[in-house]
Amino acid sequence: MPPLMNDTSDRDKLLGQLRIDRSEEEPRARKIWIVAGVAALAIVVAAVWWWSRAGAAFEVQIATAAAPAAQGSGAAAVLQATGYVTARRQATVSAQITGKLTEVLIEEGEHVEAGQILAHLENRSQRAQLAEADAQLGEARARVRQFESELGQARRDYTRQQDLVTRKLVSAQAVEAARTQVDSLTAQLAAQQEAVQLAQAQVRSAQVQLDYTTVRAPFAGVVIAKAAQVGEIVSPLSAGGGFTRTGIGTLVDMDSLEVEVDVNEAYINRVVPGGAADAVLDAYQDWTIPAHVIAIIPTADRGKATVKVRVGLDQKDPRILPDMGVRVSFLAEERPGSTASPRPGVLVPTTAIVQRDDRNVVFVVEGERARTRVVKPGQPFGDLTLVEGLETGARVVRAPVQDMNDGARIREGSE
Repeated sequence: MPPLMNDTSDRDKLLGQLRIDRSEEEPRARKIWIVAGVAALAIVVAAVWWWSRAGAAFEVQIATAAAPAAQGSGAAAVLQATGYVTARRQATVSAQITGKLTEVLIEEGEHVEAGQILAHLENRSQRAQLAEADAQLGEARARVRQFESELGQARRDYTRQQDLVTRKLVSAQAVEAARTQVDSLTAQLAAQQEAVQLAQAQVRSAQVQLDYTTVRAPFAGVVIAKAAQVGEIVSPLSAGGGFTRTGIGTLVDMDSLEVEVDVNEAYINRVVPGGAADAVLDAYQDWTIPAHVIAIIPTADRGKATVKVRVGLDQKDPRILPDMGVRVSFLAEERPGSTASPRPGVLVPTTAIVQRDDRNVVFVVEGERARTRVVKPGQPFGDLTLVEGLETGARVVRAPVQDMNDGARIREGSE
């Protein structure tokens, strides 16, 4: 039988062992709250970061998926490239002298003929100079008539003196004096005739200066920009610290429109001067314009690794406007007997095709969002690639950034 614990000190020891130590719980609870607070703060920071990324809009360039040229219709596309419609004949029309505009007779979109008056400058000074030159010319002509009359009289006097000297009525000295008078008046008449020619030149110069106050169209074309208004100062030179206009308007000869495209130098051997081509405007995807290669510019762009090619349009149409985007298909003659068949897929910029989750995708524009679309890349055509999985006319992001994912907000930026 165990001994009884009736000793007070032993009981106190046992009770002390059973008592909860509050001093150890308080630090442990404080640590738990600190860890929970740090975790909550991390969650809030992550949520803010995610919201800011989701709310940010990527600035992108947008391209339109285009249908490729048909194969087998007598010619096949060996290369496709994109470019812009340019005007071979374009001029910013300005006055040849500095002056204030008193009348502007053009508006954007107006057709003008060669030599048609486009504007008038203030011309009071030029008119005064012309009047002064006319007066000087009249005075010079009057003096010519005066010298002609005096010379006629001097010649008659000289003839009489010669008759009198044969009859011993006058001295030989009088005859010499009469002859000297004739010679002197002849020289004065010649000098005055030269003065008349000088006065005529001054009149022509004053007339030219007056004509400069009338601005005319250098060739027939269409006004695409009106750059000045009545009351503004125009000058052929840039002067006045930005307060002087250097042009009245811009004129384009629509018959000189052609296409300039940049062809990757790796494919330039497929382009032949004079070769056939088809052009399709970005604004009119279903309209194919017959064209031909005018020339290959004999220089390359080192930065872009491209060569510029000029393409002439065989069909003129008011719908074709300068600076329109255009896609050109360079054609090669095919074997006879082939039948036309469209190429499967559409053409998009090669840079639009990116990798997401080990798949080839493009980002299709849907409102303010970019949606991924899985595609199957095919044959490259210069800076374009034929892909399957898109419809003609789809708008795609030209060069998606690495951080762009499905549903990303986008906004179209400037070129």
